[in-house]
Amino acid sequence: MSQMKRQTISVAPDDPTGNAPDPFDLSNLRLPQGFAETAGVKKLLKTVPVHKPNQQDFVRVHPSVEFRENFPVIELKDEREEYVVSSDLVPELVGEFASKTLFTAINRQGVVFLWPVRLPDPDGRQMEWHRSAREAAELAMAQWVRVRANRSLGAYEIFVAEGAMGEPVWPETTYQDLVRLAFRDRLIATLDHPVIKRLRGLT
Repeated sequence: MSQMKRQTISVAPDDPTGNAPDPFDLSNLRLPQGFAETAGVKKLLKTVPVHKPNQQDFVRVHPSVEFRENFPVIELKDEREEYVVSSDLVPELVGEFASKTLFTAINRQGVVFLWPVRLPDPDGRQMEWHRSAREAAELAMAQWVRVRANRSLGAYEIFVAEGAMGEPVWPETTYQDLVRLAFRDRLIATLDHPVIKRLRGLT
């Protein structure tokens, strides 16, 4: 007589049928509809660049007057850096700085930056580069725009987004804090600042 081999089947205590749920059932794995990737996460704003928009980026400008201001700015063209000058030094540095509006802007990737646009000269004269940049910044308060330099034209070309891109999500911070972050290492508050010494040939 052949000896029969006993087969043991393990059954989960809570599943007497032996049909345990498949842990890879797609209905248990797929992301819930409407779930945001950053849910429960708050992005900290620690860096605020100061520059004109990248020519390939669509940008918006904050429409509130509280998020733009005019400043005396010294631009180091070789380093492509902007330094803001304390107002009490303005009489001492006439001719060294340019008066610029710093607009609060944001691109489609959510990067917030300050967009410097030069103000007209005291006599009202204004280069087409500066006029067209200001026009673009003002237009960007209501719609997504892209700005591209056209040297043959001597001005910026402005492109408006044709599709619906939605409204930008602005950070919960003040304009003063944005300026503080942008110029924390580039504030000229004394005449002993290295930039001033450099401009005066003292270093």
